[in-house]
Amino acid sequence: MMNKMVVANLVHRPIRSLISIFAIALEVTLILLIVGLCYGLMNDTKNRNAGIGFDVIVQPPGSSFLSGVSGAPVSIKVADVLRKMPHVKVVSPIVWQINSSGGLEVIDGIDIANFEELGGPFHYVQGGPFQGPDDMLIDDFIARQRHLKVGDTTSILNSRFRVCGVVENGRGARKFVPMKTLQDLIGATDKASVFYLKLDDPSNTDVVVDAVKRQPGMESYSVRSMADYLSMMTPSNLPGFRPFIGVVIGVSLVIGFLVIFQSMYTAVMERTREIGILKSMGASKLYIVNLILRETILLTIAGIIFGVIVSLVARLGIEHRWPLVHIDKSNDWMIRAAIIAVGGAALGALYPAYKAAQKDPIDALAYE
Repeated sequence: MMNKMVVANLVHRPIRSLISIFAIALEVTLILLIVGLCYGLMNDTKNRNAGIGFDVIVQPPGSSFLSGVSGAPVSIKVADVLRKMPHVKVVSPIVWQINSSGGLEVIDGIDIANFEELGGPFHYVQGGPFQGPDDMLIDDFIARQRHLKVGDTTSILNSRFRVCGVVENGRGARKFVPMKTLQDLIGATDKASVFYLKLDDPSNTDVVVDAVKRQPGMESYSVRSMADYLSMMTPSNLPGFRPFIGVVIGVSLVIGFLVIFQSMYTAVMERTREIGILKSMGASKLYIVNLILRETILLTIAGIIFGVIVSLVARLGIEHRWPLVHIDKSNDWMIRAAIIAVGGAALGALYPAYKAAQKDPIDALAYE
């Protein structure tokens, strides 16, 4: 009986009910898209680093684990020292450089033959390897989003480069140029940012890590196995990640709270006579509170379902339009978003429910 009354009350005021549902859906969509975007970018970076194929990464003292932040601070001759160590099969020095023109991106300066020894040859969608110092490789996501093809020219670091090949994504950076060219552009001749090591057997990783750290002159270098390096790419290690997510959740919670509060409070004021009739027929305060909260929960459930659907459709649309943007779909965060929406809505409905329960039946019946 109560459920029929709840549904009838919501249907009787369709505009207000729809506005409440849309607001809850906005709250859920905001959480799922923004949180999914943050985790998507982080996990995409992690997956592309894993695709390089290294077993150990060696970085100069004081380097950040974030690609591109380190520049090219040490002599490339460090590679010769690393090659002489037991179990080291391949050493590939790389120059990292951030390019901020047209959006923040990391450029990798590589010796292509040496780089391919780590994880195998590039898989070319179009074109082929570098033919000259001003050639550049891009991955298929960059090519699709920016409508680039082999033979096109593009500008990075205030220099013009010809796209010589389009490769499958997932091998570190999205843009690659000859290492010597990048060294000259950033004034880091014969220097490197990072050294990737491929071992004869991955089980020797700990032995090699320990040997590098004990190498005279390299005691303060950052040396990590691939597993340890990738484990650094977590929310707790990214500056500002958790506070940002907290702000997003806080804003979403406020949206849900205010809309439900306004909707339920207005509904209680409009239904003063109805509440008076129910109380005169013996309805308890708990019954009235239960009635208001059930309406709130029903609106919230509808909003959550709608919000999840909108977020999934928006995710597909965004990734189709902007291939470089990755939005994680997480069942865990769907559950969290639902809990946050229910919590915010319940808080927003508490005072209106309390207000309704406190109404005097005689005054309510006399209400015009």
